[in-house]
Amino acid sequence: MSYQNLLFEEKGALARITINRPEVLNALNLATLSEIEAAMEEAGRNPSVLAVIVTGAGEKAFIAGADIKELKDLDAMAARKFARRGQHVLHRIQWLGKPVIAAVNGFALGGGCELAMACHIRIGSTRARLGQPEVNLGVIPGWGGTQRLPRLVGLGRALEILLSGDPITAEEALRIGLLNRVVEPEQLLPVCEEIGGKIASRGPLAVRLTLEAAQRGLETSMPGALLIEADAFGLATSSEDWREGTLAFLERRKPAFRGQ
Repeated sequence: MSYQNLLFEEKGALARITINRPEVLNALNLATLSEIEAAMEEAGRNPSVLAVIVTGAGEKAFIAGADIKELKDLDAMAARKFARRGQHVLHRIQWLGKPVIAAVNGFALGGGCELAMACHIRIGSTRARLGQPEVNLGVIPGWGGTQRLPRLVGLGRALEILLSGDPITAEEALRIGLLNRVVEPEQLLPVCEEIGGKIASRGPLAVRLTLEAAQRGLETSMPGALLIEADAFGLATSSEDWREGTLAFLERRKPAFRGQ
């Protein structure tokens, strides 16, 4: 499939999605949101793709936020529809069933920070700046920022970021758990590819079940979460991948997983 606002590349078991609107710091309009959703669907249904990397074109921005030009004239109902559309696309990223790694190469503000938080792993360059500046415009985050940020960094830290509207550095984002790692700009994509490649070498079914169990577990009580884990464990141990993994371990060889 061809795209106007992003680049979609496959490299072995990895797919890379690059938001390609550097002239507006990769701001997200509705057309770009739709293309992100389509690219995720393409990666999701391709059995050869086992992990996805998302980044932004250019050196300045991952995604600077939603496109304000599309927001400024919306009435309440249209704004709600816009928010729900963005939430839907980010939900699709979170529940892709394959690990999605955000390579945060610069500004990740507003909708850009929200998209990064919907990814499962976030690696930032030293140039990265993350934040939710919506209060500076007299509005609030609409694509999950008020919900995902407290879950990632705790309520107190999240509220400081949300209520001040000030961006934080990559180092501060690492300290509070918003980023997994911080690397030099030239190492950002190689490190993301290394992480993605390592995950891609593991059992694909086990990876998918782990993602689902961890995320579903956060939305329920501990007893309920443990039941989710036990169910996923049962499914995993009935798979061909489990039999291949244990046999390879006993035979001291690399397993040949099939995702079944």
